[in-house]
Amino acid sequence: MAAGLSRRAVAVGWLGLAIAALLVAGCGIGASGPTGRSFPVESIGPSIGTTAAVAETRAAIAAALATKSLQLDDPKVPFRPPESLAFADAPRAVYQVLLPEDPSHGFISVYEFADSSAAATAGQEQAHYVGSGPGRVLFPIDARFVIRQLGTTVLFYAWSPGSSTDLRAADIQPALETLGAVIPVPR
Repeated sequence: MAAGLSRRAVAVGWLGLAIAALLVAGCGIGASGPTGRSFPVESIGPSIGTTAAVAETRAAIAAALATKSLQLDDPKVPFRPPESLAFADAPRAVYQVLLPEDPSHGFISVYEFADSSAAATAGQEQAHYVGSGPGRVLFPIDARFVIRQLGTTVLFYAWSPGSSTDLRAADIQPALETLGAVIPVPR
């Protein structure tokens, strides 16, 4: 053992090196997106297998957007919105409305649940989460939310008029509001 070093000091030194190695390894490929937080691989494009319920919801979203001359696509970048616990644990698919003047917005998340009752409960939990408390601070002050239930799925869309640079972004919300059952967000 080196002169003047105890076994404890050597152990603490090795522990420090191990922690540093883990921290450096955590900063590797894909560790940070534009927001600086990590994104799981499944955040790019639809993350769940396309079930019949998700396929029907996607088709309904695409049809509603088409009435406003908007097109739905799979996102090319990672995206995951702030979520309540029920949403965070649910299988989800992510889609994006093509906004040529604002390609960093227009994301719509679709969550699938075991049954309609579970979907309604989870949708209400998300509405309360984004409408008050810690969830609200994760969005711009002028954020607007659309939470709609379509059978066993719930779609979630958030946008900010002050943050969007494509005028067509304002057409997404009214198009989505024609779908399914509304789950109101408290203010």
